[in-house]
Amino acid sequence: MIAVIQRVTRAEVTVAGESVGKIGHGILALVAVERGDTEAQADRLAERILGYRIFADAEDKMNLNVMDVGGGVLLVSQFTLAADTRKGMRPSFTPAADPETGKRLFDYFVEKVRARHSPVETGRFGANMQIELVNDGPVTFILNVPPTATE
Repeated sequence: MIAVIQRVTRAEVTVAGESVGKIGHGILALVAVERGDTEAQADRLAERILGYRIFADAEDKMNLNVMDVGGGVLLVSQFTLAADTRKGMRPSFTPAADPETGKRLFDYFVEKVRARHSPVETGRFGANMQIELVNDGPVTFILNVPPTATE
């Protein structure tokens, strides 16, 4: 699984003009499920997103995670992160999980995050979504838990 996480002061996802997920200070995570991913990758990615220390402590060092600061988490499925862009001028989506597997593992991942933290909001799987955010910093990281990862 792959995630692009951004520290935000606010983020909102809308579908057809309707707000479906909104947070204030916290993390926006764009998440892709790859072929071969299992619950093990979802568990590890949930742990990493919640534990990743990207918020400033009293000495202005990135030593706090989203749970430490009581921030929100907005999780948005984005299969395009799994694209193979190494050749040509058009992405190949063969590395991405099929839609059924992607939805099942994304939903599992969301429940794992919700079991450990609140508030957690989401986009709508498979929908054409618009995302508005204010990236704080800017602070953006790519987290990757490959299908073969055993951690």
